[in-house]
Parts: sequence; C-alpha cells; structure tokens
Amino acid sequence: MTSILHPSRTRTQQLIGLAGWTALCFATAAAGAVASANAKSFYSGLVQPAWAPPGWLFGPVWTTLFTMMAVAAWLVWRAPAQPAARRAALGLFVVQLAANALWSWLFFAWQKGGWAFAEVLVFWVLIAFTCAAFWRIRPLAGALLLPYLVWVAFASYLNWVLWQANPAILG
Repeated sequence: MTSILHPSRTRTQQLIGLAGWTALCFATAAAGAVASANAKSFYSGLVQPAWAPPGWLFGPVWTTLFTMMAVAAWLVWRAPAQPAARRAALGLFVVQLAANALWSWLFFAWQKGGWAFAEVLVFWVLIAFTCAAFWRIRPLAGALLLPYLVWVAFASYLNWVLWQANPAILG
C-alpha cells in the first residue's frame, strides 16, 4: 500500500501545507466578501424566483465549500506521485479560485449580470476540469469538489434567472 503522505514532507510540513491551502481558499472568500459587502440588501432587493435560497444560506454553504476545497487541494498537494500532474491540477485550482472571486465582483460590486453569467459558465468548466484532474491524482480530492460543482451549477442558473428578471439593475 502506498503512503498517502508525500515521502519528503514531515508531519509539520503537512500541517503547514493544510494551513496554506486553507488560507488561500479563505483569502479568495475574503476577496469575494469585499465585493459582496452590500450583497444582503442588494440580493433581497432583486426580483427573485420562488426557489431562490434565502440570503442567509450563502455564508454557511460557501464556508463549507471553501473548507472542502482547501482539503481537496491539500490532498493533491501531498500526494506522493505524479509531480507534473499535481502541479498542473493545483495550477488549475488556483485559476478557478481567481474565477470564483471575479464572479462576486461582476455580480455584486459591478452589477453586471450578463458578464457574471458568462464568467460563471467558464468558472463552472474550470471547476469541472479541476475536479477531474484532482480525481485522477486522488479520488477523494475530486469527490470533495463535487458539491462545489453542483452548487456553482445551481448558482449559474440562479444568476441567469436573476439577470433576466432584473434587467434594469443587472443589465
């Protein structure tokens, strides 16, 4: 059986790595939060479909997803084999994190519903590719990204519906 720990990293280095991936993920969350500073009043002021989640739900969902993303990235980072595949997968992970933060700016700060919708589609594809790349290296890491992929698919549809229902605001 192969060790799940990278052979050249000590336990302390492993924990520092986990802290680093967690910090990166929550720095992305913070960048999105800055863009979403007025999200509560903005979101509640939009014409919404009956199935739209309440505003209070987004914080706990995103906190859970960012935690799962950090663990997934850490699992790939510490995988003992495939250094080139690891680097590529983690590079893709960082790119999708940037797309994650950008969406909040497009939708909430700049109120560009169409641009946000176009971006979230690219963002979703980046997550799907990241999930597949992680899965090939460490299936558990890929599985940890599946709820994120589903949530962003839902958010994409919600983005579309809100944009269509609120052209004067999100035009």
